[in-house]
Amino acid sequence: MSLEREQGPSRRRGAELEAALLDAAWDVLLEHGYHGFTYEAIAARAGTSRPVLYRRWPRRDDLLLATLTRHWRPIAVPDTGSLREDAIGFLRNADADRAGMITLMSVQLVEYFQDAGTSLVELRDTLVPPGLPGPFETIVARAVERGELPDVPRSSRVLNLPLDLLRHDMLMTMRAVPDESITQIVDEVWLPLLRAPAHS
Repeated sequence: MSLEREQGPSRRRGAELEAALLDAAWDVLLEHGYHGFTYEAIAARAGTSRPVLYRRWPRRDDLLLATLTRHWRPIAVPDTGSLREDAIGFLRNADADRAGMITLMSVQLVEYFQDAGTSLVELRDTLVPPGLPGPFETIVARAVERGELPDVPRSSRVLNLPLDLLRHDMLMTMRAVPDESITQIVDEVWLPLLRAPAHS
């Protein structure tokens, strides 16, 4: 679609147009990585012109962050009444939802991280709304309220270990993590660590 057609009776407007542009940008990013993430390629995919993109996102990094934000969905945190089942359920949800995103960020965005002098952690923190408790903070807090765990201080390193191990496996294999590995993370590593006496 040319710019002239955008200005015709069927012109996409407002949120509809922005969604179409960001969906086109996402497709380009998946197919061509950050190197191919250009205004020209995205405009061609969206059937519009570069000025339409420039008016909304003057810098390519602005367009990239808007694209990732649109496609970065919060992962559902189960509430089954069981610490173990909540943890396994969340890791399964994360595995299903984030495997592709982790691969994208670790492979397709390498050039972006180099150019911007930033990292995957910093990008993730930009995409996650500030002030929200982490998923495993929520899971453990519920377990404490139910009396499944003692109410003692736990470091963020301990709380977030299951997700860190899941990300490690994703990055090492570049594919979804087997259910057996998810169960091992929870049963053989995390639950024994949570229930071990805290060191003074």
